[in-house]
Amino acid sequence: MQDNKVLLPLSSVPLHSQLRELLRARILDGEYAPGSQMPSESELGATFKVSRITVRQALGDLQKEGLIFKIHGKGTFVARPKAFQNVSTLQGLAESMAGRGYEVVNRLRSFRYVPAPRPVAERLQLSEGEQVVQIKRVRLINREPVSLEITYLPKVIGERLEGADLVTRDIFLILENDCALPLGHADLAIDAVLADSDLTQALNVEAGSPIMRIERLTHSAAGQPVDFEYLYYRGDAFQYRLRIDRQREDQA
Repeated sequence: MQDNKVLLPLSSVPLHSQLRELLRARILDGEYAPGSQMPSESELGATFKVSRITVRQALGDLQKEGLIFKIHGKGTFVARPKAFQNVSTLQGLAESMAGRGYEVVNRLRSFRYVPAPRPVAERLQLSEGEQVVQIKRVRLINREPVSLEITYLPKVIGERLEGADLVTRDIFLILENDCALPLGHADLAIDAVLADSDLTQALNVEAGSPIMRIERLTHSAAGQPVDFEYLYYRGDAFQYRLRIDRQREDQA
């Protein structure tokens, strides 16, 4: 393979692919450390004697792989290894992450009473337009914004959270420990969206960045829906993991 600093213009492998592999190796070897800023496009072009278009193609491929990310007006940075949450058990983010040494804090954006939109009302088994509590929080892992969490609770439950510590605590633990409301199970739906202006501001990503969206409806131990959430996770910073087993029917 070519020297670490030399690309081969006459190779059958396109220059942007050669540069991508070289930069990937430097990232994985730690030469470009997690969280550090990458050289600019012009610096990389000068170093490897290639055009800015070639550099942009290589960086674009690395961004799609989740190895780097861009912050508008600041530059390109090496992504940190993704934090992950195991979803085989029902846990809040802080509850799940704290045991693995991560610091989780919340940036409370709003706590307000709103008329329940139809999708929220249907899931919480309320009438459309009935008042619910809406809580918006940005979740930070090791001081980096990772997710925007929009939570809806029936008013009778949500108003009990009005004086709670929503900056350092999971809502699940508040419901169980402060409100004496044991939780039972949750239904999840996962898809992907592109970052709009609100997500761009909340999560410090570029407009149009891929965002993992999770709809989670949590039920009490008695089976009553009590908490409906939209969870928006940065695709470059977080994973949901689960284990599934194949169900085998008895063979005759």
